[in-house]
Amino acid sequence: MEAYNVSPDHVTCCVMITVMRKKGCTAKEAWEFFERMTRKGVKWSPEVLGALIKSFCDEGLKKEALIIQTEMERRGISSNAIIYNTLMDSYSKSNQIEEAEGLYSEMQAKGLKPTSATFNILMDAYSRRMQPDIIEKLLLEMQDAGLAPNAKSYTCLISAYGRQKKMSDMAADAFLRMKKAGIKPTSYSYTALIHAYSVSGWHEKAYITFENMQREGIKPSIETYTTLLDAFRRAGDTKTLMDIWKLMMREKVEGTRVTFNILLDGFAKQGHYMEARDVINEFKKFGLHPTVMTYNMLMNAYARGGQDSKLPQLLKEMATLRLEPDSITYTTMIYAYVRVRDFRRAFFYHKMMVKSGKVPDAKSYQKLRAILDVKAAIKNRRDKSAILGIINSQMGMLKVKKKRKKDEFWKNKKRHVRAPNVSHDK
Repeated sequence: MEAYNVSPDHVTCCVMITVMRKKGCTAKEAWEFFERMTRKGVKWSPEVLGALIKSFCDEGLKKEALIIQTEMERRGISSNAIIYNTLMDSYSKSNQIEEAEGLYSEMQAKGLKPTSATFNILMDAYSRRMQPDIIEKLLLEMQDAGLAPNAKSYTCLISAYGRQKKMSDMAADAFLRMKKAGIKPTSYSYTALIHAYSVSGWHEKAYITFENMQREGIKPSIETYTTLLDAFRRAGDTKTLMDIWKLMMREKVEGTRVTFNILLDGFAKQGHYMEARDVINEFKKFGLHPTVMTYNMLMNAYARGGQDSKLPQLLKEMATLRLEPDSITYTTMIYAYVRVRDFRRAFFYHKMMVKSGKVPDAKSYQKLRAILDVKAAIKNRRDKSAILGIINSQMGMLKVKKKRKKDEFWKNKKRHVRAPNVSHDK
């Protein structure tokens, strides 16, 4: 353009900033380009500033984005609904809903008409806060404004109900209302309903919903599979858990770290240790190597299954993989040995934990006290007093008693007997 003496305008500037953002350029680079265009005489416009604000919001620089908006208003350029939506969405995703509400009120005060995106941004925020009653009000407000709710609107409502226990019926009702309104559910809609059934313990209904989804030709996403796996993990149904995992592999759906942890926990807690090991090996192929959390879950499962003898081997495996145990690792081992009354090992791993500086919080020690109370109520109260000495001391360490020089004539020493006071007898 410059070679042909064609001057860039605000549309050129807007397109370039958008391209820079999609290419992964930073907000600072976008700002420097904007300043260069300003020096060349490109006028400010809502479109240019909208693209610039989007660049800053994508990096979480909300305060800087607001400063740009304020400067824009000072120069007489009014913000449009798209700019407000961008700012509201950024605050909403940061769980700063009060700030998003403030921008919505400011938008209304300026006479700007909210769009469907405006309502969906607010609904999504309240969905994460599990406040379906507010979403219901926003749906009515949306319809009063002459806007028709879409699949995203109803998905937010399904999710808000579905995140709470014993609210799966309400989530299912919201799903049916969406279908009655002629709105086709998306993969996210079905996933939200599957999650609702999972939380409420209705894993059979979760699987039926999954089958209905496939019957309607909607391809399940990795989020759908992960949510379904979680439903059967909660139910302890390892057979169906394995079937879903095999289906994922047949469909060539690569799992995430969350999928990995759900499968591992589901198999390990039910005593299927070989299957749990297979999960670890399979996910290594996808570049998802075991973490400290992985071994903590395995240790917890082995401990609950009475396989406490396997715990030291798991600790050695962690050392081989250069994974540093955390407080959860050590406390899991301590709980395991206390439950089987192996206090010697419990002491040993407690000392290791303290030496490594991985001392747990007060709640962990309270849990350990509770276990000891149960053990002491049965028999052998000495065990309880012995380990409580460690717990009650500073940072769980006993103070070393100073050894006194042994008196070689101690055998010859006679115990001093106090003479009785006979003055009262007189």
